[in-house]
Amino acid sequence: MNDIVDSDEKAENDEPKSLFEKLLNELKELIVTVLIFLPIWFVFSMVVYELRSIPSESMVPTLQVGDRVAVSKFTYGYSRYSIPLGLGKMLPEGDGRFLGGMPQRADVVVFRHPHVDKVMIKRLIGLPGDTVQVVDNKIILNGQPMAQDPQRRVRYREAREGRLFTADELIETTPEGRSYPIHILQLRNYSTTPVFKVPEGHYLFMGDNRDNSTDGRALSGHCPQNEQGVIDQAGCEPNPYGQEPSIGFVPYENLIGRADTVLFTLNFCDRYESGCPKGRVWKSLSD
Repeated sequence: MNDIVDSDEKAENDEPKSLFEKLLNELKELIVTVLIFLPIWFVFSMVVYELRSIPSESMVPTLQVGDRVAVSKFTYGYSRYSIPLGLGKMLPEGDGRFLGGMPQRADVVVFRHPHVDKVMIKRLIGLPGDTVQVVDNKIILNGQPMAQDPQRRVRYREAREGRLFTADELIETTPEGRSYPIHILQLRNYSTTPVFKVPEGHYLFMGDNRDNSTDGRALSGHCPQNEQGVIDQAGCEPNPYGQEPSIGFVPYENLIGRADTVLFTLNFCDRYESGCPKGRVWKSLSD
């Protein structure tokens, strides 16, 4: 029988192993575990959800530096940018998406920057065919101002350089009735813009921290204005003005997924004079 062991052989097997042998066995077990679970993680991150961390304050107050966000990959379907670790950029460019779903205005979207090798997260403001202009920090959407309801004034220090900011917090509401908070720092960055007409197959994004977000309002990633002063084309070489180009209009193919939930945070909110913003654990972003 295979389960019968000779007494001499058993005694030999029971001899204590050296520290090196124990470490070698542990390493082998770790390698086997990684080889088993890495493909599972890769497929899950490509098809279902992936976890993203927030590195900047461009989406404050909705997202804080240190938040860990679950990004739904199946909501908009799949393109080459759905592949984790940025491996999809090595594939040939394409136009469509597999099982594509359409994003909705006010979604918080993760996407690949059209001009620079980086991943961005912003709020969707302009859909294909929309006209969008910002006048004195108010969004004029298809000729009508979007509602803004003042809430409070907050003071906090930014994560990178520790500068003290005072921000007016407002609730902005889309024509479809979706509401979310924004911050106005009164720095006058991109507070007034030309008119943008979003081309078919593209989208216009903005950060919720309006004075601290280089987004679709910045001209450096856009085509020049037409004779009427409207920006209505995409696909031009960016004009960086000696700096990194902005995102401009973002193609549908570049969408990675919808940010659905703040799972947890590593931001302990000691930078806020008014206390920690609420709802940093299992906070829905798609209400």
